[in-house]
Amino acid sequence: MGRLIPDRSDPGPFKRQKMSIQDAKRLVRAHNAALATATPASVAGILAERTSRNWHWRGMHPFYEQHGAKDVAASFWAPYLTAMRSVQRRPDIFFGNENHLDGEPGIWVVEMGHLMSLFDAPFLGIPPTRKIAMLRYAEFNRVLDGKIVETALFIDLIHLMHQAGLRPLPPQTAAHLVQPGPLTHDGLQYDDADPAEGAKTIALINRMITDIAANSNAGPESTPRDTPREELRRNWCDDMIWWGPDGIGATYTIDRYIEQHQRPFRAHLTNRVFNGHIAKLAEGNYGGFFGWANLTVTPLGGYMGLPKGPAADMRVVDIYRRDGDRLAENWVFIDMLHFLSMQGLDVLARLRAGNLS
Repeated sequence: MGRLIPDRSDPGPFKRQKMSIQDAKRLVRAHNAALATATPASVAGILAERTSRNWHWRGMHPFYEQHGAKDVAASFWAPYLTAMRSVQRRPDIFFGNENHLDGEPGIWVVEMGHLMSLFDAPFLGIPPTRKIAMLRYAEFNRVLDGKIVETALFIDLIHLMHQAGLRPLPPQTAAHLVQPGPLTHDGLQYDDADPAEGAKTIALINRMITDIAANSNAGPESTPRDTPREELRRNWCDDMIWWGPDGIGATYTIDRYIEQHQRPFRAHLTNRVFNGHIAKLAEGNYGGFFGWANLTVTPLGGYMGLPKGPAADMRVVDIYRRDGDRLAENWVFIDMLHFLSMQGLDVLARLRAGNLS
């Protein structure tokens, strides 16, 4: 297990007081409430109030890794708040727990939803619409000793481009839309859930991952253990919903998931290497993970309508809703612009050059 680099906000292992899940949740909710009042000029100070001095922040391409509130504000929040007016955070899922994996100490708090705003000025070269913009986000915050010490913020920039009328990729097999929260409308777990329910959720997620490995990583002379439908029915409801990122899209029911995502993914990507996750946790019926990068894959040509390419990383978030003994919904975020950039396609550079329509 690693350790934090000591700083003034880190009292060290001998003075640490174990925080409850509820304490961590309250801190993150207060942090987000304060951010709701931020301006481009004030956001660095607001971020610094509840984050450690050496706060480790991970963002998607082109933001990448930053350290400390000043750098996080300069790279992402100030430009975003300059472009977007009247930003409203609209969470659909909120849960927290200790990391199920070996890792740094602390409580992880997960939130997912949309940042709604008026898109009034250019952002990363994306032209403003002067209309409502819905930016999908998933955020993981690690809380230790009363401070947020680590964050991963995943946003769907290709979805934002689509809202601005841009089409950075060829048409895809699944649907692109503003994605709703859980069917059951119970995703905001502001009160702590029964630990036994979280244990069921993480066990089911782990079983599902094991089944994927058994079937999708078979060697060239091997036969998968199950058909795709047999594999999925063991862990998923028949009416599952896979809320995929723009560039891939969302799909509904096991059969359409196989047709519109699983089959293209497994047929057109090879040499899949699992690199591990940084955080994996569950509370109640909700759980999820993120990695940096979770997967490395080699495109054979045809995936997302793109040509053959070199090995590239997929930095992925998966958030799940469990229904009884099956998974019912799965929200997925992928750092798609980074994945494409590793194959020589810089979408933002093409946008700045006027090569997107």
